[in-house]
Amino acid sequence: MFKISSVFRRLLLSSLLLANLAAGAELDRPRIGLVLGGGGARGAAHIGVLEVLEKLHIPVDCVAGTSMGALVAGAYAAGMAPAVMRKALGAADWNDMFNDNPDYSEMSYRNKVTLRRYLPGLETGVSADGAKYQPGVVTGQKIKLFFNQLVRANQGERYIENLPLPLSIVATDIGTGERVVFRDGSLTSAMRASMSVPGLLAPVNYQGRKLVDGGLVDNVPIQEVKDRCQADVVIAVNVGSPLLKAEEVGSLLTVSAQMVNILTEQNVTRSLALLGNGDILIQPDLVGISASDFPRHAETADRGRVAAEALTTRLQQLSQPRENYLAWWEGIEVTSRVSPRIDAIEVVGLAKVNPAMVERYLQVKQNDKVRPSEINRNLLRMYGDGYYENIDYQVLSQRERNILRVLPIEKSWGPDYLRFALNLESNSTQGATFGLRMAYHKTWLNSLGGELITNVDLGNNNGIGVSFYQPIDPAQRFFVDANVGIGETHTRLFVDEKQVAEYRDAQGAMGASVGANVGLLGQVRLGWIERKRSYSLEIGDPSLPDGDLKYGGYRATLDFDQLNALYFPSAGWSAKLGYFDSAGADYSRLDAEVRGVFSIEDTVFNASASFSGSPRGHLPIYDAAAMGGFLNLTAFAKNQIIGDNIAYVGVRGEQIIGRLPLGLRGDMRVGVAVEVAQVGNRFLSTGRNQVYDSLAFYLGGETPFGPTYVGAGYSSSGVANLFLFVGVP
Repeated sequence: MFKISSVFRRLLLSSLLLANLAAGAELDRPRIGLVLGGGGARGAAHIGVLEVLEKLHIPVDCVAGTSMGALVAGAYAAGMAPAVMRKALGAADWNDMFNDNPDYSEMSYRNKVTLRRYLPGLETGVSADGAKYQPGVVTGQKIKLFFNQLVRANQGERYIENLPLPLSIVATDIGTGERVVFRDGSLTSAMRASMSVPGLLAPVNYQGRKLVDGGLVDNVPIQEVKDRCQADVVIAVNVGSPLLKAEEVGSLLTVSAQMVNILTEQNVTRSLALLGNGDILIQPDLVGISASDFPRHAETADRGRVAAEALTTRLQQLSQPRENYLAWWEGIEVTSRVSPRIDAIEVVGLAKVNPAMVERYLQVKQNDKVRPSEINRNLLRMYGDGYYENIDYQVLSQRERNILRVLPIEKSWGPDYLRFALNLESNSTQGATFGLRMAYHKTWLNSLGGELITNVDLGNNNGIGVSFYQPIDPAQRFFVDANVGIGETHTRLFVDEKQVAEYRDAQGAMGASVGANVGLLGQVRLGWIERKRSYSLEIGDPSLPDGDLKYGGYRATLDFDQLNALYFPSAGWSAKLGYFDSAGADYSRLDAEVRGVFSIEDTVFNASASFSGSPRGHLPIYDAAAMGGFLNLTAFAKNQIIGDNIAYVGVRGEQIIGRLPLGLRGDMRVGVAVEVAQVGNRFLSTGRNQVYDSLAFYLGGETPFGPTYVGAGYSSSGVANLFLFVGVP
């Protein structure tokens, strides 16, 4: 018994001695402040620096960050190890991160209709105070959700003041130019504010202030760590972009970038002057890596690691015993992956939008756990309705209850808008045409989401129309629609492949329908339409009789669209079906189209098939099916072939050769298309069951101005066509 007690006593004394030695070592070591500067994508170098600090067992007492440095500092203070951080940044799709919208397939059908007709970047708010504009090219929807996932906000809202490692994040008040330092509050909101590059990312509204990138006032916040934790030693990492050379500044974009760089470099110079002899400055060699090179994150992180390793001798002076370092990191690292079960769900912050519109996408139910991939997809689908500036969430604990709070922020420039679109089309057969489309769009006229659109088209084709859309249930599953419009177009007529006449076609139409939105697949509707048309010869031979005609009937449509992009998709499918049965004229018309797209890396394959014809009677010439134009028998001019019972098949391959910079969606492609059509009865031509083919080569893609393409088409019949198109069809 005495022997056991002696052993126990010796073990206890040894343990106390080791604890006292560890505590003494902890007290004897200098207080270290870590500073991670801003620099956009160049900030990935911070991860490599953190890897070296981890390898050398260097703990820090506080950390401060700006812009991309705020992202890395925030993730580090929230307990994310450098290796995990590197992996998370590697898994992120940075090209997609700066596109707020979900895939086109995940948007509501109503928003898809708007995107088909108008450019989203030109959306302008209208109010009694005048015009309102979007606060940035990117509102930061996906960026904020990425931050949430990075710091595991699904397990509970992360507040800066509750983090185990003292953290400061720097932003700028764009209204006053003041430096704003987050030492408490929402971690992810602070990270998002500090990264709000003016003009690219929308400012963050915080306590009545509009906050943007902290790099404008304090890109390397050295004084902050000196004040925050009375740091004896500062480790500062500077990854800022150098100034452009005079000859490189030649556009509005480069002038703006240079102005920001000048402001940033001035405050960086002042900050670096605060470093003392015992402080350590790490400046990775980032030549050739720009602030927008996010896809090169791994290479950038490696360069940061190399820069830190080059200072190993100095850094080793700050090393601690392995057990001391692990004890320090154990108090910071978050290893739990358990998300709490939700007791209640709240939707807060809505003024106009009916909460049912948000709730219809929310798959998280009471007693469920919040999974990042699921909640992110839910919120992006909500965003895809087009009513919101951004949508966020919080997981809060109140009175032993876990609450999922959904935070939709309606567009500050809504709910009424001016919308615009333009197009320029030129081909070697018909010459050039120009069009400008404008609309005044009033949304949320009532609690069910009624909308009124008045649109005007000017150019080679002119027209004006009014459309009223009224959902009849809060979740907008069912609706009624009414529209009326007048306009005029110019119709060219061809006999075989020779243009023989051009007619002025004055039109008027009115209609009404009822329909249903089938989830995110698309829409079905049934209605009645009345049309009046008047033809008058402008040039050429009189192939059509002058005069007025009226016709009407019921129309049924199905439009399912699961393509992942509007104009140049890389995956998905679509199916469209339309049936019109004329009451006055003895005919009916069927239009059907299916399309499938898939890709292998950067090679995209498309296949489509369509049919337009008359199940009953024969299509009249004034309601004929038409072929011709880009990817619709490309070798032929637009609507060059008109007739009845036209079947079409087209296949094409496209190679993605480049992507637009951050904030500008879309990619550029080179493509080849093979097309074949059979025309059962071509009007103004001899022969039946004629077969036409086309081989086309083109360069194009989706740009901020809409789809843009240039190319050439050739048919074995001897017809050829050069074409250029810019804008919205």
